[in-house]
Amino acid sequence: MNVAVSFLDTINHVESNPSELTSLIAELNRMKKDSEWLAKINDLHARLARALDLTSMIETFSVWLTPFLKHDLIGYNHIDRQRKYMFCSGHGPDRRGVIKVAEEAFNDSAKKHDGLCRDQNQFFVHSRSVGSLEASGRLLLVRKHRKIGTDEAEMFDNVLEVLSEPLQRALDYEDLFDQVRQDSLTGLANRRVFDEQIPPLLASARRHGFPVTLCSMDLDKFKQVNDQLGHAEGDKVLRQVALTFAKMVRSSDILVRMGGDEFLLVLPYTDLQAAHHLGQRLCKAVDQLDIFSKPEEKLGVSIGLAQWHPDLSKEEWIQKADEFLYQAKKTGRCRVCLE
Repeated sequence: MNVAVSFLDTINHVESNPSELTSLIAELNRMKKDSEWLAKINDLHARLARALDLTSMIETFSVWLTPFLKHDLIGYNHIDRQRKYMFCSGHGPDRRGVIKVAEEAFNDSAKKHDGLCRDQNQFFVHSRSVGSLEASGRLLLVRKHRKIGTDEAEMFDNVLEVLSEPLQRALDYEDLFDQVRQDSLTGLANRRVFDEQIPPLLASARRHGFPVTLCSMDLDKFKQVNDQLGHAEGDKVLRQVALTFAKMVRSSDILVRMGGDEFLLVLPYTDLQAAHHLGQRLCKAVDQLDIFSKPEEKLGVSIGLAQWHPDLSKEEWIQKADEFLYQAKKTGRCRVCLE
């Protein structure tokens, strides 16, 4: 009863003082907006909790942000960890244009500082660091034709506090994911990557009809390197050979260390003739490393080539390349054999 009387007294007092009524309404509206914003932030937390990798993290953030702050691109770049991803809502020339602006903003030291900047092609970029002061991670928001207002920039900056920890989690997840898919000795992809990427590649080759050639590669005289020079030197040789191979292949090729001194190289959009030419260059490159276990025993590489055909399974394709590899071994080593 006393509480009810007190409440009525408060209402009567406010009604008799219009200025206080205005202040009370303003405060209630502010509390309502704060509550609504907190609900939106909680929604962002929930969405980010379901995103594991950097790609899904940036896409989730962009989708969540769109109703509050229209944009054409959200981009993230962490130089130290070599992680970059850009999510763009545009298509065609517009997409290419906004991505180009984002790349320039990441690369241009003049745009390195936090703040707003205007591109000569009517693009507006807002850039902020994410995480600790020592971190090199930066997030970009890019919009065409319409300047990013102060209130919009402030809202974007405030939300980054929510994004900082999930982004760190995504980077750590991707580092762990890469470790699982990477050969620890040479840094090349491992058998897991081969098993993951080959089925969709062959499905695409079947659908579009482009050639794919497999190179099965095995080092010659490597056992003698281990026996004569020791396993530490053998590991050093494997890293040296892997680096040599990696420098000679395209980013679209799949270079894998299968184990020991065995490597596989998958060449999309490459027929036997082109693969044969590359195989000869690989043989020459290993020969020019001039690695000897003894004066008469020089390291080399033997290569077997097999072009994939729709009637070949993945296992049959590998076996076919291995057969030509064995043929290269039998006919003198340090050479390429193909059908």
